[in-house]
Amino acid sequence: MDLKSVIRGIPDFPKPGILFQDITPVMTDPEAYAAAVDGLVDLLDGVEFDTFAAIESRGFIFGGPLALDLEKGMVLVRKAGKLPADVRSVDYDLEYGSATLEIHSEAIQAGDSVMIVDDLLATGGTALATAQLVRECGGEVAGFLFLVELDFLKGREKLEAEAPVFSLVNYS
Repeated sequence: MDLKSVIRGIPDFPKPGILFQDITPVMTDPEAYAAAVDGLVDLLDGVEFDTFAAIESRGFIFGGPLALDLEKGMVLVRKAGKLPADVRSVDYDLEYGSATLEIHSEAIQAGDSVMIVDDLLATGGTALATAQLVRECGGEVAGFLFLVELDFLKGREKLEAEAPVFSLVNYS
């Protein structure tokens, strides 16, 4: 299935000059959603890792089905103040400002190999912050997995210094 035909571009969102790639139509179409998850599973064929770290909130949309399909666990990486137990946190810059991410301190054990998953790779700031959290917990980053990559923003270049990058749909 051509997922680009399902993903819609929204001009001037969240600010003028940005063409936002909206993945929500993928989830409203069961065939497209299944194709997206299946395609992401295929990208990971032969890649060894222990668990997923899914980034709030759209990373959860793919992390859950992937974890079930591949019989892996899934760790939640959330915005500040959303996790109830002891957390590690990291402040970082992103395309439109700054933010804080958190992970439960015990969610990743020393030596765990972690695949970071999110819906979209833009500049790479959120994924890099997540990688920092994984390492602070004692884990190793096995790779980064995205449904969509915006090649022109060159986020891959930042991430490849850390681990392999896998993306299903690319926009130049």
